[in-house]
Amino acid sequence: MRAALADLDRRFVLGTAEVTLGGERIVLEKPRNPDDLISEADFARDERLPYWADLWPAAVVLADHLLTERRLMGEVSHHPRALELGCGIGLVTIAAMRAGYDVVATDYYEDALLFAARNAWRANGREPAVRMVDWRAVPDDLGTYDLILAADVLYERPHATLISALLARALSPDGRALISDQGRVALREFLDALGPLGLTHHTVHQERRPVHPPAPEGSFAHHTITIYEIRRA
Repeated sequence: MRAALADLDRRFVLGTAEVTLGGERIVLEKPRNPDDLISEADFARDERLPYWADLWPAAVVLADHLLTERRLMGEVSHHPRALELGCGIGLVTIAAMRAGYDVVATDYYEDALLFAARNAWRANGREPAVRMVDWRAVPDDLGTYDLILAADVLYERPHATLISALLARALSPDGRALISDQGRVALREFLDALGPLGLTHHTVHQERRPVHPPAPEGSFAHHTITIYEIRRA
C-alpha cells in the first residue's frame, strides 16, 4: 500500500481541494483535472466515469453533519463501525474517523481508494480500511455496520435499487445510514424502494450550496442538499 500511495505522484498531475471542517482547514489531494481520467474503455464496459476524482458539495455537507453530530453527542465510548459507499477522495471518511468510527472506505475505482487513504493519512495521521466494492456484486463477506455513509451516489437510475438493497443487507439491526443528495435522478426511486425492504427514512438536514461545477460568473445557481437518515423499520 505504501508504494501504491507514493506512486500517485508519478501517475497523476495533482491538484488540491480545500475545505473547512470543524473550524479546521483540510487540504485534499486529487487529480488536477478529472476530465483527463475519462476512459472510453471503462465507459464502454460498464459506463464508468471518474466522478470520484472531484469534491462534490454533498460530501462537504455530509462531512460537516457528522462532525456536528459528534459535538452534540460527545465522544463515543467504543468504536462503532462505519462503511462509506463511493468514498472518492476521502472527505466523508476523514470526518467519520474524526467522529470516532472505524471506517471501511469503498469505491469502484482502485485509485479512489488510494487517494482516500492518502488524504486520510494527511488529515488524521492514520489510514482507514479500504476495499473495492461493486454495488452490482456485493461481496458476501462485506459484513454489517453501525453507520453507512454515501454522498451524491444516486446519479444513475440503477443505483436506486442497488444502493437500497445494499443498505438492507449491510445495516446492523440498530444501525443507520446517512445519504446526502442534491436531488439526483435516482433519488425518488431510491426512497420509494426503502419501504418494501423494511427500511424507513426521514430528513435530518438540508442546506443550499452553490452548484458544482461553478455556475458562470454573475449567476447564483444553488442546489438544495438533503441528508436522509435510514433505519430498519
